Amino acid sequence: MTSRPSLHGAGAAGTLRRPGKARLRLGLAALLGLALTALGVVAPGPAAPAPALAADSYRDVYHFTVPDHWKNDPQRPVYVDGAFHYYYLYNADYGQAVGTAWRLATTGDNVAFHDQGVAAPKKTNANYDLWSGSAVVDTGNTAGFGAGAIVVLVTQMDHPTPAQIADASGPQAQFLWYSTDGGRNFRPYGDTPVLPNGGRKDFRDPKVLWDAPRHRWVALLAEGSAIGFFTSPDLKTWTWVSDYANGSLGTLECPDLFRIRADDGTVHWVMGASANGYLTGDPNTYAYWTGTFDGTSFTPDTGAPQWLDHGLDWYAGVTWEDPAAPLDRRFAMGWMNNWSYPHTTPTWAADGFNGTDSITRRITLKHYDDGYALASEPVPALAQHATGVTALGTIQVDGQVRLGYHGTAYQLDADVGWSTIDNLGVQLRVSADGSRHADAGIFHDVSYLNRRQTGNPDPSGAREESHAPYDPAKTHAHLRILVDRTTIEYFVDDGRYVHSAEAFPDPADDGVNLFTSGGAATFANVTVTEFADLAQRPADVLADFEGTTYGTGWTATGGLTGTGPTAESLPGSVGSAVLDTFAGGSDAATGTVTSPAFTVDRRSLHLLIAGGNHPLGRPGATSVNLLVDGQPVRTATGDDSGSLRPVTWDLADLQGRSAQLQVLDDATGSWGHLILDQVTLSD
Repeated sequence: MTSRPSLHGAGAAGTLRRPGKARLRLGLAALLGLALTALGVVAPGPAAPAPALAADSYRDVYHFTVPDHWKNDPQRPVYVDGAFHYYYLYNADYGQAVGTAWRLATTGDNVAFHDQGVAAPKKTNANYDLWSGSAVVDTGNTAGFGAGAIVVLVTQMDHPTPAQIADASGPQAQFLWYSTDGGRNFRPYGDTPVLPNGGRKDFRDPKVLWDAPRHRWVALLAEGSAIGFFTSPDLKTWTWVSDYANGSLGTLECPDLFRIRADDGTVHWVMGASANGYLTGDPNTYAYWTGTFDGTSFTPDTGAPQWLDHGLDWYAGVTWEDPAAPLDRRFAMGWMNNWSYPHTTPTWAADGFNGTDSITRRITLKHYDDGYALASEPVPALAQHATGVTALGTIQVDGQVRLGYHGTAYQLDADVGWSTIDNLGVQLRVSADGSRHADAGIFHDVSYLNRRQTGNPDPSGAREESHAPYDPAKTHAHLRILVDRTTIEYFVDDGRYVHSAEAFPDPADDGVNLFTSGGAATFANVTVTEFADLAQRPADVLADFEGTTYGTGWTATGGLTGTGPTAESLPGSVGSAVLDTFAGGSDAATGTVTSPAFTVDRRSLHLLIAGGNHPLGRPGATSVNLLVDGQPVRTATGDDSGSLRPVTWDLADLQGRSAQLQVLDDATGSWGHLILDQVTLSD
């Protein structure tokens, strides 16, 4: 890409700077460093954050943010029991140690997410932590974990040394984890890889899909500048079948492959990967190719990739089926950060977290004059979370117009028309004196997003402005811009071209300006939409029974007095221990184990249960009961087996009440005991 003029905006709107390529790439590192320091941006390896006032919050309002600590790569969601299960890489030790687990959030509409806690913990086997991979629903029980089990093929280091753990340099291999409780909790299928490293330096990020015509699984693996294709009948035994190499993009990560029907009715395959095209003038986001796939190899229509996002911060993107129209459209999400400056954020110091995702998009394949390309739009369900719409009508602009609206989290839409013009767009997060702002606009044959003047997270100054092609013959455009406290997403026209970027403006910078230079433009149908605060409430693990006692405040009576968790690895259990009333190795013991009181402040309570099938209310009961005012309001019992099954209680009618969890064992005969594990409150 050749160097383009950029609207720097230090003076009046419309003032153009025409830097050479080196200027555009390098920027003013020292000046930006001072600005970022003033904003409280932390350096790599941050210390623990200090508590912050609510007014100082940088947490996005309507974008997905990790509840605490760190997140990076999204994992492709799976659809289970009417909800999408979204997993992502999470480090609870951020600021102290490396290593990620898989954390889970659920959503019904891909906009409002609900935290469910860690689903696949790190440090549970010799391979330490979990990297990227993909989950599939094994409806046909091909892997033998049960029909409908959720199986994950994931990258881990194969038996790394302590030094390799510290710098994440252990041999990369692929391992299986599986869940039999609907994807809430996973356990490893041993610590031996199902896809060994084989001497490769880069071998990670498997993406798995079911090849129905050939009745087998297909996995794509990132192997440096190539993508490897493997097949398996059972997710356990894999065979290499082909490679796709593209050396022009450097190291590829997080591959993707899917089949989709275009708007003209033709069906195509699309292969994608996260790629660093920045040094060649391309984005550092999600590259994709349309083409064909014969079950063994992918053949692109052209060698050059297209890009799902042309911005600076849309990485490790994933796409997944829309169950309402699986062949016609998909959803997509990316991590809004960049490995060139992953720790440069004020959110850690202000709010105790570092990790924000893009808005979920709906993507379709369209036929254009120059071929087929993906088009993106914010998922329509976003509109269901709107709290207000301000219609600003039609505005004539010849220079600069400051809007009466002020805000830090909103969506702005405008239909813009012109006859002759050099530059037009919207200044976002404008300071009171006009010196600070981010700019989304169109200049001749490019659309652009520029964050140079406000909270650029790149301390090198290299990544300040993104570009995408624009037809210079056009005289109209639809601009859709999603602004949140730390993110900007700019959709041009139908969304074939999108720019996404982090920016960390001063929280007080809330102005909006329209601008033009070299001509006038009409901004019609200007609307601003605000949304509800969609920040997740963290899941609360009430008990995991992994210690030497049931937990602080838990009490036991009768023959269960003095007992504690039992070290057992049972089907469906989590960790290495459970609460088991099989005290002393027999069913003779009876009594209760009761939790301390807790406030019901989440929508649901989840638990795993096994043991005797003796419901409450009958003689010799074995049950787990939720007590309110000392009386059972929810109850569950076992099924005369040692396999733990999931139970979920809806607590909507009990919000704000004080409750206790009671394990009751009044049985002494066959299956006269109860087993409980992993008790969690969540929304």
